[in-house]
Amino acid sequence: MVVQNFVVDLNKPLVFQVGHLGEAYDEWVHEPIISKEGPRFFQSGVLELFTQTAWWVIPIIWVPVASWFISGSVKAGLPCSHVAPLVFLGIFLWTLAEYLSHRFLFHVKTKSYWGNTLHYLMHGCHHKHPMDSLRLVFPPAAAVILAVPIWNIVKLASTPSTAPAVFGGILLGYVMYDCTHYYLHHGQPKTEVPRSLKKYHLNHHYRLQSYGFGITSPLWDKVFGTVPPPLKADAKSR
Repeated sequence: MVVQNFVVDLNKPLVFQVGHLGEAYDEWVHEPIISKEGPRFFQSGVLELFTQTAWWVIPIIWVPVASWFISGSVKAGLPCSHVAPLVFLGIFLWTLAEYLSHRFLFHVKTKSYWGNTLHYLMHGCHHKHPMDSLRLVFPPAAAVILAVPIWNIVKLASTPSTAPAVFGGILLGYVMYDCTHYYLHHGQPKTEVPRSLKKYHLNHHYRLQSYGFGITSPLWDKVFGTVPPPLKADAKSR
């Protein structure tokens, strides 16, 4: 049920409050609170624990899993010269999935109670509290739930010997994505490429949320026409 003129109490667990915002949710969630201390999501300590993940957990868990899948193609008889391109294909497919999910799923407009609630859990919390370091990467339990259907799709679209390498590449692409995403918020890049990527992503958070959906690369933004238009000052300097 949507409550008219509802005001979120930031001192109380947020997840079951945000649904009451109704149509006002989209504006509220895109007004960021810049603080390294994240909000409390649930009253339950157990549920709260499952919403928090340190960035280094992602490579520790998923790199071995990806390696195990890739080795499956080798054990199936594929030479390394064939496995490597399949892994890169998986990484490439991940970049497209990253873009499409960020644009069409993470930024879907919601206004119902459960729509707002699920969106906040999925991605809205990151836009509201972009510096919350424990909610920048995807919790492993939730990632497993998404990984299973992706693996089944890859199996349907590939042969038994090639599917493990492609899926392993997808997992590696995911690890690159989550670690890059964390770095763009909390790292201090010294060279031009990561510095430009950080500026590109923060522009998505603080200026134009409807552009710049690529995290690891602006490739698909260029393909689909969602590269953010430059600031007037930038345009004049060119």
